[in-house]
Amino acid sequence: MKKRKVEVVVISDVHLGTYGCHAKELVHYLSSIKPKTLILNGDIIDIWQFRKSYFPASHLKVIKKIISLSSKGTKVYYLTGNHDEFLRKFTDLHLGNMSLLNKLVLNLDGKKAWIFHGDVFDASINHAKWLAKLGGWGYDILILMNRFLNWILARFKKEPYSLSKKIKNNVKSAVKFISNFENVCTELAIEKNYDYVICGHIHEPKMETIETSKGKTVYLNSGDWIENLTSLEYNNKKWKLYHYDKNQIEVDDDLHFEYENILAEQFISVLHKK
Repeated sequence: MKKRKVEVVVISDVHLGTYGCHAKELVHYLSSIKPKTLILNGDIIDIWQFRKSYFPASHLKVIKKIISLSSKGTKVYYLTGNHDEFLRKFTDLHLGNMSLLNKLVLNLDGKKAWIFHGDVFDASINHAKWLAKLGGWGYDILILMNRFLNWILARFKKEPYSLSKKIKNNVKSAVKFISNFENVCTELAIEKNYDYVICGHIHEPKMETIETSKGKTVYLNSGDWIENLTSLEYNNKKWKLYHYDKNQIEVDDDLHFEYENILAEQFISVLHKK
């Protein structure tokens, strides 16, 4: 496979160890690029929902691929998020080409990029963690149900449907939270004179230039690898939002049948545990 050379790649919200994670697709994407710098912007491993009974080989391959990139010269920054907050006690750790940090400021062609996960601006995380964790479990179940629904729709040659996006778009509090999150991030970035502010956390990929009476910044969100399968790529002084094409991986009929069985077993397993 011919690899694309990329100066900086940012991914977040992979949630390894959950049923919703698209690990195989992420491995395929990481195998297609040769980044100088790879930024893992939080919630890569979902320690909140970690269970010994579920951490498939494809999820382990993601970790192996990241280590492989690091050994071949890619500078890897792992920035902690709320689902992998356990790692925060080990931050400011540097091992070869890998660094574990809470936040990062990069100089990109004379411009400053302020990079962090974003959970610090989420009141539900800071003041009602039990509620946030409960929401995480519920989201995982919703994603699993959504995959089953989309498998049925695919059988009838219908377009896939996103339950979570439908809920977000129809619940005013969710829409308001996303808007408030983006406003707080951009206001602080402008105040601190950062040219770019790069976050994850809310699973909403976005690129937008924000200008106020106090200044201007570019807000970037790398999205997630649960539903959107997106990353941010920086090349030739420009950012772009990369959307992974799920059709890039060919799956034969036998694997489709195997996947259906696994999906059904996982769905039943989750229901039994709740």
